[in-house]
Amino acid sequence: MAYEQAYPMTAAGVCEIKTLPPGVVLEAKSAGGYFRENNGLFRRLFETIQRSGVPMTTPVEAGILPGTMVFYLDPKNAQRDDLKMAEGVERKTVGERTVASVGIRGGYSQKSFEENSEKLREWLKQQPGWVAAGEAYAVYWNSPFTIWFMKRSEIHLPVRRK
Repeated sequence: MAYEQAYPMTAAGVCEIKTLPPGVVLEAKSAGGYFRENNGLFRRLFETIQRSGVPMTTPVEAGILPGTMVFYLDPKNAQRDDLKMAEGVERKTVGERTVASVGIRGGYSQKSFEENSEKLREWLKQQPGWVAAGEAYAVYWNSPFTIWFMKRSEIHLPVRRK
C-alpha cells in the first residue's frame, strides 16, 4: 500500500540540509524514553487513525527523551473536527522547519540512532553557516513489520543559520 508522504526522504548514506513543510500532526507522548515506549506510542496513534478513517501517511517522527511519536495528517483530514482521539493523543500544528538529515537503511534501534546522530553532528560541523538548534529525533518510513534490512529511516537535527 502506498502512503502519502509529508516530505521527501533523504537517501540512505546521504547527509543534507532540508526544509520540512508546515502541517497538522497527531502526537502521542510518554514519560519514559522512546526506545522503551515506542510500541505503545504507535498503537495510540494507529487507534486514532483507524477510529477516524484517516489514511496513513509517512514518515512517523519519534522524539527520544521524553518519548514522543508524531504522525502527519494528510491535507484532506487535517482540519476535521470529528477525529476520535485515543487517550494521550493530541492534534498540533507544526510550522516549517529546517533540519540536517542523514538517511539510514536498516533496523530501528537505539544503537543506530546514537551512531547516526553522531555522524550527522560531525557532518554538520563541516557545513559553513549552519549550527544545531535543538535535539536530534528519529524519522521512520516503514512499518514495524517491515524486514529490518529493508527499513528506511533518518535522523533529523533542527538547524539554523549562524
